[in-house]
This record gives sequence, structure tokens and C-alpha cells, in this order.
Amino acid sequence: MRVVIAEDYALLREGLKLLLASEGIEVVASVDNPLDFLAAVSADRPDAAIVDVRMPPSFRDEGLRAAIEARSLHPGLPILVLSAYVEDRYASELLASGAGAVGYLLKERVGKVEKFLDALRRVVDGGTVMDPEVVSQLMVRRRASDPLRTLTPREREVLSLMAEGQGNSAIAAQLVVTETAVSKHIRNIFTKLDLHPDDSGHRRVLAVLRYLNA
Repeated sequence: MRVVIAEDYALLREGLKLLLASEGIEVVASVDNPLDFLAAVSADRPDAAIVDVRMPPSFRDEGLRAAIEARSLHPGLPILVLSAYVEDRYASELLASGAGAVGYLLKERVGKVEKFLDALRRVVDGGTVMDPEVVSQLMVRRRASDPLRTLTPREREVLSLMAEGQGNSAIAAQLVVTETAVSKHIRNIFTKLDLHPDDSGHRRVLAVLRYLNA
């Protein structure tokens, strides 16, 4: 796997390089600003990019904007975005295409090496990964005007795990139910959210996006 890193904090940037190298993952470029990131993606055509949301010059959302532009210029480029805080606007914009191969993690997850690497690999494989804390806080914030109020508690639980990027077998194991039961809950979610088989995009991603855009 070949990866580009865009992170302005030098210590974290170097730490990511060492961590990935120890796992046999090649870091083809490591930069500290959006312009160099976009140039590196175009020049090196990596298998994935790890991008900090807040980067120079204003340290607001330059990294996110660069990630979205990179996906526009190179459709399907797997992007794993790192953020120090839970910011639902960023999560929503990242998922807006519904195409998958994207992830949103809090920076504290980098220290949990196995989970971080698992998230990166799932994104590269075309999955969608949301930090559990992001999912939890978004659900709390949106509860008053929850567009998913028709879902049962179990269906909400399944949707939360879907938002984290978990597959059916992983959800079944975590909830201690059968995969058949999980599939039934997911079908109910799709039905209640009016997501039909012919909808464009990945319905699992669209289900999460429907919630974030409510």
C-alpha cells in the first residue's frame, strides 16, 4: 500500500510515517499544507491519503477542502480524515458523494494502532469508517429533531455500527445476534429511510448520510 500524509503537526506526521513503515506501508509523500498535498496526490497516485482537517493557512477546514478536491480530481481515491474534535459538518461533507472509501477518525485513535490500521485498510478496500465517538455525539446532538425517529432502538444501534464501517458479521458478533437478524434490521432501516435498491450510491453510506444531513 502506498500512502500520502497531509498533517501540519510535525510530531504526529513523523509518528504516522514510522507507524505505517513498521507495517510495511510505503509513505510516498508527507506534507504539511494543502497545496503540496494535492501536488503529491497527482504526482504519486497513492492508494490512500491520510489528511488532517485543519491545516494552514487559517487552520479551519483547508485539509478537508483539499481532500474533497483530491477526490474530485482522482475519483475513488480512499481518504482517511483525522480531526482533533467531533465536527458534524466535516463528517457530512466527507460522506456527501455516497461513494465510500472514506473515513473520519479522531486523532486520539492513532494511538490505538490496530484499530487505526484496521480503519485505514477498510477505507482502502472501499468501506466507510466513522469514529465511534463521532457517531455517538452526532446522535446526541440530533436527537431533538431526529429524522430517524421511526427506527427502533435496535435499528438505531445497527445504524450506529454501520456508520462506523462495520460489516454484517461484525455487527452480529458485537450485538450477539445472527447475521440474518442484522440483515433484517438493515432492510428495515432502508425501508424506513426510503432507500431503494436502485438508488445511486451505496445504501449503507446513504443511510448514514441521510441522518447527518437531516
